[in-house]
Amino acid sequence: MLLNIAAYHFTPIQHPEDLAAQLQSRAEAAGLRGTMLVAGEGINLFLAGSEAGIHGFLERLRAQDCFADLIVKFSRSRSQPFARLKVKVKSEIISFRRDNASPLEGRAPAVMPETLARWLDQGHDDAGKRVVMLDTRNREEFGYGTFSDALTLPIDNFTDLPQALQPHREALQDATVVSFCTGGIRCEKAALWMQAEGMSNVLQLDGGILGYFERVGGRHYDGRCFVFDERVALDPELKPLMDAADAVAAA
Repeated sequence: MLLNIAAYHFTPIQHPEDLAAQLQSRAEAAGLRGTMLVAGEGINLFLAGSEAGIHGFLERLRAQDCFADLIVKFSRSRSQPFARLKVKVKSEIISFRRDNASPLEGRAPAVMPETLARWLDQGHDDAGKRVVMLDTRNREEFGYGTFSDALTLPIDNFTDLPQALQPHREALQDATVVSFCTGGIRCEKAALWMQAEGMSNVLQLDGGILGYFERVGGRHYDGRCFVFDERVALDPELKPLMDAADAVAAA
């Protein structure tokens, strides 16, 4: 079995090109494959490899002060879900292209998975307000699954979210809105932007769907969570819809 990780961390990076080269060298030495994005605002990682290779890579990364608090989501696959290792330097680790959406200036308020599950169980938050789950992913992703009765938007790119959300803003005023995505990176930026735009009733789901699966399971979630590799989607037990070995056999 191979160990798969998904992780992101917002922190100022003074020399993204140098860090990208450093991370690529370490990942290659550990025999890892996947995608790493590096920007002035932080890093975004999707990697798979041996358990020793992954943990060795993470140990060296967390030894750097700016990544000491890196939170990682783990899952497993029978075979390598990535064809190769790709390391890119970008302007953002997730493109949003909106002002007032930088986690470097402070995080948006978050709700933990256990608290959210309790709210969904009881049908309201602790103040008695209805809870609306806002899916910040695109239509291909939520086609594989999303939270029950979630508000989904007909978008193909994360940058389209502000315009697609506009018609719903008035209807959301009396609710506690919980933005969510795969691992937390998009809903974190979206929640910050929404708050800056006057939506003070917005929280982000800490750790995204994968974090919710890890800590709560599939309560109030219908289907699977799309992931950006050959596993296609993970169920609430973090098992893949399609293992790379299965894909080869089916071809």
